[in-house]
Amino acid sequence: AEVIGLYLNPPLHALVLSVDEKPSIQALQRPSGYVETDSGAVVRAMKSTYKRNGTLNLVAALEIASGQVYAQTTDKKKREDFRRFLDAVIAELPADKEIHVILDNYCTHKRNDDWLAKYENRVQFHFTPTSASWLNQIEIWFGLLTRKALRGASFASKDQLRTAIEAFVAKTNQH
Repeated sequence: AEVIGLYLNPPLHALVLSVDEKPSIQALQRPSGYVETDSGAVVRAMKSTYKRNGTLNLVAALEIASGQVYAQTTDKKKREDFRRFLDAVIAELPADKEIHVILDNYCTHKRNDDWLAKYENRVQFHFTPTSASWLNQIEIWFGLLTRKALRGASFASKDQLRTAIEAFVAKTNQH
C-alpha cells in the first residue's frame, strides 16, 4: 500500500524513483541467413545458433513524474555499483527535493543504512512486498527494453550491447 501511495499521491516537494537491476543481459551474436520454411518458401531469418559474447548488468531508475530514465551498465552486480549509480542519479536531481526510492528486496538494495545516512534523510527507501517486485514501475520499462531493443537482436560484443541499451535510454528520454 505504501508503494502504491507513492505512485498515486507523492509527497509535496519530493521525487519518486522506481529503481531496479536487470542482471546478466547476454550479448548474443546471431547469424542470419536464408532458410526454407515448411511450405517451401525461402525467407531471410536468424539462425537458431548463436555465439555468447559476455553479459552486462543494467541498473536503472525511472523518475515517476517525468518518465525520465537513468541507466548504467556494469560488468558485475555489486552493492558498490548500485550505490555509485544512485549517487550519480541523485547528483542530477534538484537539491531541494526529497527523494523516495522504490525498490524490491534484492540483497544489494538492503543493508544500505550507512549510505542513506550521508544524505541526512533526504533519500528514503521503500521496498515492494516480498514476491511483488512487479509493483515496481521500472519493470515495465525493462519489458519495453527487452521487446524493442534486445529480443532477436545480434551483438558481436558487450560494447555493441551497451550501445544498444544507451540508444534505447536516449530514445525513451526524448519522449
